[in-house]
Amino acid sequence: MAGGDGSTQSLEEHFGVLRAQLEQSGTLRERIRSVVSEIESTARFMYANLLLVHQSRPTPELLEKAKSRIDVLKEQYKQLAEILGGCPGQYYRYHGDWRSETQTVVSLFTFMHWLESGSLLEHKEAEEKLGLNSSEFGLDIEDYLIGVCFMSNELPRYVVNQVTAGDYDCPRKVLKFLTDLHSAFRMLNLRNDFLRKKFDGMKYDLRKVEEVYYDVKIRGLASNGESIGDQGTEG
Repeated sequence: MAGGDGSTQSLEEHFGVLRAQLEQSGTLRERIRSVVSEIESTARFMYANLLLVHQSRPTPELLEKAKSRIDVLKEQYKQLAEILGGCPGQYYRYHGDWRSETQTVVSLFTFMHWLESGSLLEHKEAEEKLGLNSSEFGLDIEDYLIGVCFMSNELPRYVVNQVTAGDYDCPRKVLKFLTDLHSAFRMLNLRNDFLRKKFDGMKYDLRKVEEVYYDVKIRGLASNGESIGDQGTEG
């Protein structure tokens, strides 16, 4: 019986430790989710502003409103990094709590950057915009790539609305960009099933833009009444 009592006490101590660890993890997760909720709210505000570009609203004005929240996001990610700083090596244990929101944020950043420059916002640039440090609390590469795929989903709709508004050169520019982006993605060995699925979706974005481009080309439309030419299908 004495041995049995010792075994019972040992189990109680063991599960007592486990309970404490679970409570500690639960408290930490609650703190993380509180900040993530703020990130989601900020991203939703930015997205609501960017959606208006599909209605041919003045792009610079919309971009300024969206960009005004970048510093807010940077502060929120700083809070997240500080929370995780208290438990080194646990990044990927809790990563799922902010993964989806971060992918959305990346899609917003890359879309804004494309609207301004016509080029892709690189991983390092996105990381810097969020004030992240790859050696401590960085931007996961797969989150970045999925965010880029989400951004590509916005482009077919953007092209259609721009053509409706009279910008007949937009399809050529977007087609060139998407063709290059799709080719670059093909260099990657994608092991993440969700990422591979989103990349497959990019082909449909490309096809939709290509259809608009050829429709505009066949009609002989261009911003200055000229034919668009064949630049959209190069690369």
